[in-house]
Amino acid sequence: MSTRPSVVVVGGGIAGLAAAWELSGGADGPLRDPARVELIEASDHLGGTLVSTEFAGRTLDLGPDGFLARRPEALTLARELGLEEQLVPIAASGASIWLRGALEELPTSLVLGVPTNAKSIKAMKGLTWSSRWPAWRDEHSPKKLEVTDDVSIGTILRRKLGSELTYQLIEPMVGGIQAGRVDELSAEAVFPALFEAAQRGGSLMKALRTSAGPGASGGSAAERVLGPLFMSLRTGIGSLAEELTRQLRERGVIVRTGSPVTAIRPTPSGTYPWEVDTIDTATGASAIILATPAPTAGRLTHVLDEALSGLQSIASAGAAMITFVFDTRDTTLPPTGTGVLIPLATAWNDDVMMTTAVTFLDRKWEHLRRDGEILLRAHVGRIDDRRSEVLSDDALIERVRAELATVLGRVGTPTAARVQRWPEGLPQYYVGHNQLVARARHALAPYAIRLAGSPYDGVGIPASIGSGRRAAREVRDLLSATTA
Repeated sequence: MSTRPSVVVVGGGIAGLAAAWELSGGADGPLRDPARVELIEASDHLGGTLVSTEFAGRTLDLGPDGFLARRPEALTLARELGLEEQLVPIAASGASIWLRGALEELPTSLVLGVPTNAKSIKAMKGLTWSSRWPAWRDEHSPKKLEVTDDVSIGTILRRKLGSELTYQLIEPMVGGIQAGRVDELSAEAVFPALFEAAQRGGSLMKALRTSAGPGASGGSAAERVLGPLFMSLRTGIGSLAEELTRQLRERGVIVRTGSPVTAIRPTPSGTYPWEVDTIDTATGASAIILATPAPTAGRLTHVLDEALSGLQSIASAGAAMITFVFDTRDTTLPPTGTGVLIPLATAWNDDVMMTTAVTFLDRKWEHLRRDGEILLRAHVGRIDDRRSEVLSDDALIERVRAELATVLGRVGTPTAARVQRWPEGLPQYYVGHNQLVARARHALAPYAIRLAGSPYDGVGIPASIGSGRRAAREVRDLLSATTA
């Protein structure tokens, strides 16, 4: 009698949950004769940063409030879980940026903040003439830059478009998404379109313009062809993880929380080739999926191959989000757009602003609107800015409210406010990241252990779901080959 295969998924974020879903049959599940699947999460919460709560009469997401809809993974999973009727498209577009003491509307022809023609930024009063000159030059007589191996995003941008455009216009968007610094982030891993455009030589903006396709402008024509750029759930993005967990348990997946994994050990003489240990349990495994932070994966596997030690060098940036409710009678927003970007090192009093971006949540998502109220969220923190960590919630709320008053011009006393802190929320993809991950995966190839999640394949929700499901398919193929 053959032993039933056993797969252990370590890590209960969305990547780990998606891996368990795929292992249990995905859209075709539950399987009639499935492998034993056990998911082990160190904390008491499943879903990672996908958390929803009740706030000011709304279901509010404490992590991501939406997901990229032009990648299929999150939409597909939501539909497989029966959540299609809860899906809602983004209700507005556009944004502003705070430059030289004033708000300016961002041009629509940007690709992750990078202009695709010089004309689009000509009217931006907050940019100096000397900053606009490199953009004109890039279109007509571009500077040479030879890019073969991975380089930082900042290296490409500063050479081709100059420092002011890099740090005042582009960095607030691309750096803000990653909570990192463009001079450290990998162009190949974080912004592959920019990396490929730089490799082509010639004008960077022209290359981006042709590679970005019809969605570059974010206009209504693109939405008619490709659908909305972002979507959310009326029940909160956190409900995706909650419903997934519920259905996994229905399928017989063993889900454990509050159980940090202490070791992964080969057991050549055991029933299973691997054993996954916690403080008080030892679980046999035919295969293992590690959907943990990269340093944890490195710590658990480095004894198998020295190349896996490199995973411990993948840092994560902390961030905090402060959500406010204001009365519409005493608070003013820009007439259009879903938010405001604020460049790093923006002067404020005798300091620099902590706030890096502001999101107008009830403009983005129609289901969050309430008469007479404004719901907005301020974002603070970068990989090298941890000032918010030493402030109490009340002090952080007051500091950010004062900064908002500077940027928006008129801000009243909030009727409700909430701070959510994510101390290690966003993995940093430094130069050479793809190569580091490739080495780690190559080192694990001889073993039935796979990596999944935001440290490896992209930080967004769709990317994490796709990463988890791919790892599960690889494991499933390994097990099929073993039992054939």
